[in-house]
Amino acid sequence: MQKIDVAILGATGAVGQRFIALLENHPWFRVAEVVASDRSAGLTYREAAKWVLDGYPPRDVAELTVKSLDAELDSPIVFSALPGEAAREVEVRLAGEGHVVCSNASTYRMTEDVPLLYPEINPDHTRLIETQRRNRGWKTGALVTNSNCTAMPATMALAPLRPFGIRVLHMVSMQAVSGAGYPGVASLDILDNVVPYIKGEEDKLEVEPHKMLGQLAPDGSRILPLKMVTSAACNRVPVLDSHLVSVAVGFDSRPSLEAIDEAWNSFVAPEIVRRLPSAPEFPLVVAYEQDRPQPRRDRNAGNGMTTTVGRLRDCKTVDGVQFLSLSHNTIRGAAGGSILNAELLVAEGYIASADPAMLAYEKA
Repeated sequence: MQKIDVAILGATGAVGQRFIALLENHPWFRVAEVVASDRSAGLTYREAAKWVLDGYPPRDVAELTVKSLDAELDSPIVFSALPGEAAREVEVRLAGEGHVVCSNASTYRMTEDVPLLYPEINPDHTRLIETQRRNRGWKTGALVTNSNCTAMPATMALAPLRPFGIRVLHMVSMQAVSGAGYPGVASLDILDNVVPYIKGEEDKLEVEPHKMLGQLAPDGSRILPLKMVTSAACNRVPVLDSHLVSVAVGFDSRPSLEAIDEAWNSFVAPEIVRRLPSAPEFPLVVAYEQDRPQPRRDRNAGNGMTTTVGRLRDCKTVDGVQFLSLSHNTIRGAAGGSILNAELLVAEGYIASADPAMLAYEKA
């Protein structure tokens, strides 16, 4: 099988490094280009990157020369780990030049013709690419996004509950320090402390689930968002990796706890998603211990791609239920989510240069 070359924007940052680590030995993709700011351009990746993950960068990537953000790229697929403002011009330019950009940035998530993908939940939202290409005059390029890393675990837990009519949603997050990038939060601010504010996070958490849980319009032109009332409070806690979200949800027709448990346990991804290389066997796992899920014990479920829910109980405040939901913020909530998005686009035929053998791929 001929692998597809991919480029990584923001390759020297924490999420860029996570992309590189996850793509080592990937069956479909090969890291061929690394892109970063002008201060890193021209250096080898080994020289430019302060590696913050375990071990060291793969040898083949370590010797790549870092390209600047305005460089021409050859890779059909581009993964973006850029900050929001830096992504604004670069991602659209590259998509216009024919690249398929899978972005972790927040800049275009809520743009009407840009899919906000969570493959297990809304794989049909990729049809927005056809509208996007018509709107923008792009022949082979595209721009897709994955959600905020805190919206990921909450939305995964809510997706199987849509048939009950989600009416009101309140979320309180406990977010790991790795979500702030590197060097992140100063040690004197986070050790022995909880910081009850993260700039911009509450707005994203309140808005993005509407689009991810919404339905594609019949003409494929936009997403009809799920109508519900949402509120959120976001907190930074002294945990290295994984975001834990306390969720209270009220329904049009209140289901029993047993019905919710059954909905979670019976949830499976669509067949096209289950076959993808990075898709976890179980996208959602229910923990029945009274003190789970926990970041240290549950963040690596499904190689970091599984969401774990637990502590399901009644909630009188919203006339519904409350529970906890957890996932790994830099794997499922960032780099791993974008990689799975790209795999879905390959499987659905949006990458023109893909080896046809990928469509018959069977996971080991």
